[in-house]
Amino acid sequence: MHQNPLHADAVYASAQSVAASSPVVASWRRCMVMHHLAPEQNRVPERLSESEFRQTRQASDRLIAEAREELDRLFSTVGKSGCCLLLTDRNGVALERRGAMGDDRAFHDLGLWTAAIWTEASIGTNGIGTALADERAVSIFRDQHFFSSNTGLSCTTAPIRDHRGEVAAALDISTCRDDVNEMVLSILAQTVRDAALRIELNLFRSAFPGARFLIVPQAAHAAAALLAVDRNDLVIGATRAARLALGLDDMRIAAGIPASDALDESMPDDRQDLVAAERAALMRALSRANGNVSQAAIALGMSRATLHRKMNRFGLH
Repeated sequence: MHQNPLHADAVYASAQSVAASSPVVASWRRCMVMHHLAPEQNRVPERLSESEFRQTRQASDRLIAEAREELDRLFSTVGKSGCCLLLTDRNGVALERRGAMGDDRAFHDLGLWTAAIWTEASIGTNGIGTALADERAVSIFRDQHFFSSNTGLSCTTAPIRDHRGEVAAALDISTCRDDVNEMVLSILAQTVRDAALRIELNLFRSAFPGARFLIVPQAAHAAAALLAVDRNDLVIGATRAARLALGLDDMRIAAGIPASDALDESMPDDRQDLVAAERAALMRALSRANGNVSQAAIALGMSRATLHRKMNRFGLH
């Protein structure tokens, strides 16, 4: 572990300065004022007992299942460069880890291991704890860490939100290589944000089995803005990005809102809507029957003559 007594002095000076204002300094202040930590301390993260960790993992079964493939893919990209991956729950508990065997000793000594608690209260300013506290992606480069013992570590973390848009987990890439600079860390930061988003979308889709998913085109980040819609065109779920773009919340979703209304699409009145729905039902039946009118009529529970009349009415011949 790196020891740097000058680092503690810098933390005290910045945290106590009225002029100093940055997310890192704000985190340093939280560590000192809220968590009563001292930057010169030499410590590793607190750890859960085996039974506590087992219960915590069980509570996060779905998260782990939806993230596992993405963790493996991400590690195949960055693992050989001396990086360690951690997936934590919303409380900063490391649930899953990926790391090369040759790097295990260094990461284990730093506490980058399963069952470790990477919150600001446990280990001061760090990627995971600060990302969870601020609910945003962060990168903590070396001496931006609170404790002097962690100044050899660089980490970048992105939060993962659940199907209601609440922070449910965090994905972190950490390295203690001396040759990592801020430019490299910024590349890793984008990589971890992309991976976290894919996990987030996996969680969202798995929360609404059988639903259709619509992209919200007017969202700032359309790839992350999805609506889950039932067979009646009612919105039953929305990602965080979709909620922000459309002004949706749990109450509005629970009340029942048509997707067309949420997307502010120009729609006909209710009577025209019924006509359009009937026409669409006929078109689906004909499509499934490959244009065979007799088969489509059977599927719709009507006579062939009735179907022909409706087809004439809607111009479907």
